[in-house]
Amino acid sequence: MSNSADVIIIGSGIGGLTTAALLQERGFSTITLEKNSYPGGSCASFSRQGYTFDAGASVFYGFSRNDEHGTLNLHSRIFRKLGVDVDVVADPVQIHYHLPDSIDVPVFYDQEKFFASLTRRFPHEARGIRLFYRELEAVYEILSSLQAGSLEDIVHIASVGGRYPLKVAQLALMTFRSMGKTARKYISDPQLLRFIDMESYSWAVQDAVSTPLVNAGICLADRHHGGIHYPRGGAGAIPAALCRGIEKFGGVVRYNTEVEEILVRNGRAEGVRLTDGDILTSRAVVSNATVWDTRNRLLEDPRYHISEDRFLRAPSWFQLYLGVDASVIPDDLNVHHILVDNWSEYDSPGGTVYFSAPSILDSSVAPPGKHVVHAFITDETSRWSHLRRGSSEYREMKKKVAREIIRRAERLLPGLGDAVEIEVAATPFTHERYLNRFKGSYGPLLYPGQNVLQKPQNRTPVKDLYAAGDSTFPGQGVIAVTYSGVSCASCIARKLGNPLDYL
Repeated sequence: MSNSADVIIIGSGIGGLTTAALLQERGFSTITLEKNSYPGGSCASFSRQGYTFDAGASVFYGFSRNDEHGTLNLHSRIFRKLGVDVDVVADPVQIHYHLPDSIDVPVFYDQEKFFASLTRRFPHEARGIRLFYRELEAVYEILSSLQAGSLEDIVHIASVGGRYPLKVAQLALMTFRSMGKTARKYISDPQLLRFIDMESYSWAVQDAVSTPLVNAGICLADRHHGGIHYPRGGAGAIPAALCRGIEKFGGVVRYNTEVEEILVRNGRAEGVRLTDGDILTSRAVVSNATVWDTRNRLLEDPRYHISEDRFLRAPSWFQLYLGVDASVIPDDLNVHHILVDNWSEYDSPGGTVYFSAPSILDSSVAPPGKHVVHAFITDETSRWSHLRRGSSEYREMKKKVAREIIRRAERLLPGLGDAVEIEVAATPFTHERYLNRFKGSYGPLLYPGQNVLQKPQNRTPVKDLYAAGDSTFPGQGVIAVTYSGVSCASCIARKLGNPLDYL
């Protein structure tokens, strides 16, 4: 009996869609299965009363049009290969930090402006600031000169190692280094080291000591090279473009289709069983689910199951989507902000407020005279587990958390609460339910001291079962899961006999 497709992809998150698009373009047949009626997972958009809200983050790397910035402009390279376009607008400031101890620092695309801003607050650390960020630049310079591919592809490793032996050796040594420990070589001011912690926490939800230097070199250096961009029409423009690419080359994306089980026979993944009982077969299966969902929920055999504490679990989120009157947004407001009131609580649930107003960059996501505000905090399902979803107590707690976030955001936007015209809130249970994420988590983190290469890779213990997304190397964030999709597609294409060309 013939297979339903060469490759079945479970979930239309960015990692899964990238895998499907690159394989389909290469000539492999793919079917992507999505439980919801729209693609993108946590990189989706949704609309309410004329407003377009980003389900997740609004900060996007990898859209530089200039290949001289290196190989990390993955989104531009992928969409160019697929022959589809995503219109983006550049953001001159990555994040504006508002932290205790009067630390008020915007991170400009122009690195010298950023250094000047940070040095004004810490003039005695001017030299240390440059030396530390130079270390991140060194990582970036190596990574941006190497082609993206799978670390499990021996041919790829041999090719890159043969062409760039010194750089590969240097990078291998850097994988053992910590961002925070590197900072402490050059910086001694405890308040500045707190700022460095927030530089890490803003995207890795871990302090700097727990964050690998290699990961930091990607995000905290590329923002000054390829820069930060926002897709016109909202974050959902990215998965929509990937779906267009898949379908352009004959691939299939099926919505409202949930996978119940990955079918395994004699240690090999052969396909999937859907919740309606249908069975699809393939030469390979890719799971875009979390490592806990893949191993414990989708695989029936207990030999493949893992304990929750096998990895440090990333938190979930409470997200607040607001449509507001434009009068509350100052003309000179930056798009992205991070607010911390107390250093002792910044890494606790709710301790850090993330705040974005993407309609400043793209007015199409809000009605005329209005703006979109997206504010969110880390959270855990355990804080909500005593409540029945949908109950009056549950709704009241949602309102309470939302009011507190608005109160704290009014530090930047006085009168925000009175300007709200539409409000939508999402709890960790929402993330768990809509995205099929274990406890609403955004994947595994490394324990302090672990090497970055100890992150799960694309291969799994089940033959012909692969993984993509934020449960795999390099980790969380849209550009990271895009890389995981490139890596996964490279690994599968090599195995199935028609390797990908480098992007």
